[in-house]
Amino acid sequence: MKAAILDKVRAARAAKRAVAVVTDIADGSQALVDREHAEGDLSLSDETLAEVRDALRHDRSMTIERDGRRLFIHAFTPPLRLVIVGAVHIAQPLARIALYSGYEVVLVDPRGAFATAERFPGLTLMEDWPDEALEKLNIDSRTAVVTLTHDPKLDDPALLVALRSEAFYIGSLGSRRTHAKRVDRLKEEGLTDEQIARIHAPVGLDLGGRAQAEIAIATMAQIVQALHAAPATPERKAEKAA
Repeated sequence: MKAAILDKVRAARAAKRAVAVVTDIADGSQALVDREHAEGDLSLSDETLAEVRDALRHDRSMTIERDGRRLFIHAFTPPLRLVIVGAVHIAQPLARIALYSGYEVVLVDPRGAFATAERFPGLTLMEDWPDEALEKLNIDSRTAVVTLTHDPKLDDPALLVALRSEAFYIGSLGSRRTHAKRVDRLKEEGLTDEQIARIHAPVGLDLGGRAQAEIAIATMAQIVQALHAAPATPERKAEKAA
């Protein structure tokens, strides 16, 4: 790997930003690609860039043949992480499922009596106020955030930080009526309709189950779906609006 590219990869990893290094196997020219930009002495077509970003989104390193060249894509991605706000009962199965799925799990709840190592073994526990905790965690594009408390004093501060971050998934527990009130509060705090639309609420895919473990499964399924979904480009937004 070329020194200039290596320095930028190191900086991206320190900032927990996903990047891919694309190398032309024949001549060694390279490009550094992230979700929005590409740089280096290797020129890539729009179609090839789309394939590189798809590999990056799925955390896959591979060799492809495009534009008459053999290219090696090396994906560098931060670890997957789930931040759960609220040490409620649903958080217990959700945390276990996320751990089994390869996620680092952080539980945030200033109510220390609820967020205990006995109830949540193997997790990072934070008793900070939710907005302070999320600021400390530096929410990145490989992080999902789920709020579960039903308490606006806890959920709303977390959402205000998450919705201004690069989190790939943001979900909130609550009924449609509860969410409508949440939307009004977030608008009063200055968030835009586009930002608020990122919230998955009611949280989880509609699998029909209502038990706590079933809601946890539906939530984790929706997180996986969001992780692997293609980003909303202007072209995709136009197609959806048509």
